[in-house]
Amino acid sequence: MICIRNLAVPFTERTSLEDLAAKRLMLPPQQIAGVVIVRKAVDARRYHGAPIQFVYILDVKLEGKVEKKVLQKLRRDRNVEEAPVPQAPAPIPAPHLERRPVVVGFGPAGMFAALTLARHGCEPLVLERGNDVDTRHEDIERFWRGGALNPQSNVQFGEGGAGTFSDGKLTTRINDAHMKDVIEAFVAAGAPEEIRYLHKPHIGTDILREVVRNIRKEIIRLGGTVRFGAQVTDVELGEEGVEAVIVNDEERIEADVVFFGIGHSARDTYRMLLSRGVAMEAKPFAMGVRIEHPQEFIDRAQYGEDAGHPLLPVADYALTYKDPATGRGAYSFCMCPGGYVVAAASEKERVVTNGMSNYRRDSGIANSALLVQVAPADFGQEVLSGMALQQELEGLAFALGGRDYFAPVQTVGDFLAGRSGSTDFLTKPTYAPGVRAADLHRCLPDFITKTLTGALPYFDRKIPGFADAGAVMTGVETRSSAPCRIRRDRETFVAEATPGLYPMGEGAGYAGGIMSAAVDGMKAALAFLHQNVQY
Repeated sequence: MICIRNLAVPFTERTSLEDLAAKRLMLPPQQIAGVVIVRKAVDARRYHGAPIQFVYILDVKLEGKVEKKVLQKLRRDRNVEEAPVPQAPAPIPAPHLERRPVVVGFGPAGMFAALTLARHGCEPLVLERGNDVDTRHEDIERFWRGGALNPQSNVQFGEGGAGTFSDGKLTTRINDAHMKDVIEAFVAAGAPEEIRYLHKPHIGTDILREVVRNIRKEIIRLGGTVRFGAQVTDVELGEEGVEAVIVNDEERIEADVVFFGIGHSARDTYRMLLSRGVAMEAKPFAMGVRIEHPQEFIDRAQYGEDAGHPLLPVADYALTYKDPATGRGAYSFCMCPGGYVVAAASEKERVVTNGMSNYRRDSGIANSALLVQVAPADFGQEVLSGMALQQELEGLAFALGGRDYFAPVQTVGDFLAGRSGSTDFLTKPTYAPGVRAADLHRCLPDFITKTLTGALPYFDRKIPGFADAGAVMTGVETRSSAPCRIRRDRETFVAEATPGLYPMGEGAGYAGGIMSAAVDGMKAALAFLHQNVQY
């Protein structure tokens, strides 16, 4: 197998990949036995007037015994090489356990910890405070239509975690061999095969609901148990570590090993763990607002005259800014092409925003969080001071929106001019249950609003029209990541001074999205397995 890297092709090119590979390798087409797309990205930079291009990494299988000749002929070509051969991991024998491991939380970290344990014969017990994904979907839709918030079943809590009601992006900054295992598990559970090779893969919340349901069924098929409506309200710790968990304040389950994948919004669980002496620390995070634009505007900004072409994906963007006076950063986050701004509250009398889109990303509206860095020095040195600040701002947003879970919104023009009340929106706000025009300065700290005031004109220079006076901003976005970290050993994944407790994923402060949380959960389970097998 030969690997071709950086194969740039005009996006409208109709020649087959097999013929393109043959030309690149200087072979007749009949010698190409097959082509596998390893990576596909869009390059819209148009160097020297070049068209928008798809850039591929291809693995090419050749007919006959010509591979060595081709590699020798192209030995000076840095973009042609022998394709790497995947190395199968060494098998891990099933450990002998007195009690089944307990997994707390069924978001990406908990899901992949449980799946990994189940695949190795451990029959994990999963305890999820929220509802199954179908009931959860009904609970969320009811809330978005103006019904009551269910504090245990919402955008943050329930099967699949917060990522299930998001854009379903699988991009991540980590580079880990286990990412492929996560992708393959998603595909096996019903995700589109293109996520194997797209540079910016995403699933979409509509397909994610099916995927997480199927992963749950696989865990159960392998001997695991998944319980919903089962909140771990306490944990019993002894001299040797974990002894039991308490479910819903009444049921005691003995446990030697507990994997905590609680997510970044389980504030009551943070308080409980801290009260039990689990080592935790405050950490930096970020907060801000959501901004919306017509998707066609973003497409034109990125693709020019080719915007809207059916062969091109809807466009996204990534923007960063550093305040020259304070050094504080602002950036776009969780950009959702063709999506919606959604109500993501998990506590009563608080307003929280997030972004979501379906697989087709066809709402016609682009939205993104605009976040400002928040450091422990901004909110105090107590472990949970950052969490308290989040709650304060969410409460202010609830009051500013009218105390009925409507969200406060403000146009960019009003925000920069220091006024409020305009409803001359560039796009109709997508947040449901609804919005009210307000002054976002009243629900955000000065250091956030001042940084955004500098960032918006800067972003407008990068994408002309980004800071259009009618662009609508919705507040507040507070749940980008956990405000604290549960300290753990780097190698064993065991919580500091608490044997048997494995903190993992976003809630533990060690991940930042679906992929990184899933990988972290998988690695926590593998670390446990390696520590307990008898070779």
